[in-house]
Amino acid sequence: MQRKGGRRRDPDGQDAEAVEQVLDELYATPPSAFVPRREERAAAARTAGRKEDARRIHAARRPTLAAWAANLLTRSRPEETRRFLELGQALREAHRTLDAAGLKDLSAQRRHIVAVLSQQAAQLAREAGQRLSPTAQREVESTLRAVLADPDAADRWAGGRLETSLTPPSAFPSAIPSGTAPPEPARTGPRATGRPKSPRTASGTRTKDELAERRRERREERERAEQEAERAERHLRDARAEQTDAQESLRRADDELGRVRETVAAAEERLRAAHEDFERAERERREAEERERTAADAVAGAEREARASARRVDRPAGRDR
Repeated sequence: MQRKGGRRRDPDGQDAEAVEQVLDELYATPPSAFVPRREERAAAARTAGRKEDARRIHAARRPTLAAWAANLLTRSRPEETRRFLELGQALREAHRTLDAAGLKDLSAQRRHIVAVLSQQAAQLAREAGQRLSPTAQREVESTLRAVLADPDAADRWAGGRLETSLTPPSAFPSAIPSGTAPPEPARTGPRATGRPKSPRTASGTRTKDELAERRRERREERERAEQEAERAERHLRDARAEQTDAQESLRRADDELGRVRETVAAAEERLRAAHEDFERAERERREAEERERTAADAVAGAEREARASARRVDRPAGRDR
């Protein structure tokens, strides 16, 4: 329905909300109520003629419990969120510049703040009627560590619309012991200064290098396998969430079909009764027409009889005269 000035209104008479506000509202909704609320808001947008908004709202995917708790944290604790994002930026900068002292201090802050914020997220979830399992609690902590390590993850979390928990990169820096010099860049050519290595020393160095290379390859292979397993787990959670959404949509469609069937059955019953009333009225009309014809014939016969009687009465009177 249109308001004066061309502003759309929802059927309940309220001004149509911007789709971004609706999405923010959805991702602050507990996962158990996400799908019904999403369908309600999408239907309101369609009714208001905002088809593109309805499409975007309907495309929103229900967050996991851990992702919802992380969203709740960034929405409910804006000041802590800002400081946490600043800590992540400082950590990444310290790692980039190989600031050993800075890394040690910031890493200690990281462990403490991740623990505190994950507990706050669990408390917020309980206040909203949702209890985090130990697995969900670990996923919240994983998301917070990812936010510190990865600027893209930080941006996603700050948006407050996570659908699944985040995984920190395996190469995120740990604290460098105080007094340890940053590692020197690897040299690809011969040493510029110093005595040449003896054959035995060179052989031992090559063996150590080969062992280190094999360890590095095994570590990278293990990390790739862990990342692949994590991606598979996320896909499984997404698929399960999508299945739940589909089941909910099917249930609503079945309910609607049942209501339509009841409406059709009632309409068919009314139509059958109307046909019976029509046929009864037709029979009564035919019977009335038959009675009317019989009565008309009786009237005509009576009129003829009356005229004949009148003529018989008139004839004797004429002879007497």
